[in-house]
Amino acid sequence: MKTEKIKVGIIGLNPDSQWASKSHLPALRYLSETYEVIGVANSTHESALIAADKLEIPIAYENPDALIASAEIELVVITVKVPYHYDLVKAALEAGKHVYCEHPLGNGLTETEQLAAIAARKNVVAAVGTQMVVSPELTYLEHLIKDGYVGKVLSTTLLGSGGPWSDEAISANYYLYDKTNGATMLTIPLGHTLAGLTKVLGGFDTLTAKMINNYTTVKLTDIGEIKPKTSEDQIMVIGQLKNGAAISIHYRGGVSRGTNLLWEINGTHGDIQVTGPLGHGQLVPLEIQGAQGKDTKLQNLPIPNEMYEGLPDNPVIRNVVLLYKRVAADIKNKTKTAPTFDDAVVLSHLLNDIEKSSKG
Repeated sequence: MKTEKIKVGIIGLNPDSQWASKSHLPALRYLSETYEVIGVANSTHESALIAADKLEIPIAYENPDALIASAEIELVVITVKVPYHYDLVKAALEAGKHVYCEHPLGNGLTETEQLAAIAARKNVVAAVGTQMVVSPELTYLEHLIKDGYVGKVLSTTLLGSGGPWSDEAISANYYLYDKTNGATMLTIPLGHTLAGLTKVLGGFDTLTAKMINNYTTVKLTDIGEIKPKTSEDQIMVIGQLKNGAAISIHYRGGVSRGTNLLWEINGTHGDIQVTGPLGHGQLVPLEIQGAQGKDTKLQNLPIPNEMYEGLPDNPVIRNVVLLYKRVAADIKNKTKTAPTFDDAVVLSHLLNDIEKSSKG
């Protein structure tokens, strides 16, 4: 029997750039037997018309409200900048639509908590895009830890480069450098990666943090302007997890000539290292190495091939595909296998604790 496809509307889809056209649209089309992209809405109708034409989407809605109100749309995907998440997600939830919103869900803890409360009241599928937690690499790592590869976890160390947040940027990305927009190194690369780390090792018991802004200005290279920079480019956290393990974190802006992602897990029986080309655990291919007992050197722990079967090679698209698979299952079965708004609240509390500790 042919199953009915889930009808999707995307808010925030630019054919020439931006996250949605590079990840969400390819993922949804990869899952074309499950999903059908019906419409798009952007900040202007003209922009939506261009996107619909270039990307072959049937309907260009006049504005996001029209898309949300449309009887054609079951799942609203929100990929706009963080300051606009709250109003759009709230409107979609109040309209009784299922929602997939990119992380961070809200601009700060209060917005995130309010949206989670609405989602719970409306009893719809409300998923947040912390894609690292559904990646094959993280799933395999979870198995290794649960199966006792390292024994009792004694400590974990996380080192990462944020990519942006140094002293140069293009003007389209300047909003990342204004802390009030909520799209910072703390909330995006570190936030995504912490979602993965805590999925594997559990939450924090205590922490102490320091955040530093080395560059107070940023040069916008495409237009030659220098503007203020308020988003921190150095984040350091030490603490203890609920399982008793010590934890140390250092994230820095820009890209290093050395290590750009290193997550080490040390235990009573073994050690694991997870590495990648950038500190965005949700975007990059991850390699896992380990050693146990009398081993003196780390060796590759390849992810089983079957965990990649039927998935795209591109890790950006692959992880979004995996999250959409869970969203579809949740809509069909009334389950919560995809990262939920409640999960976003837990992560937002952690990020808020880091921010508060840094302020002393």
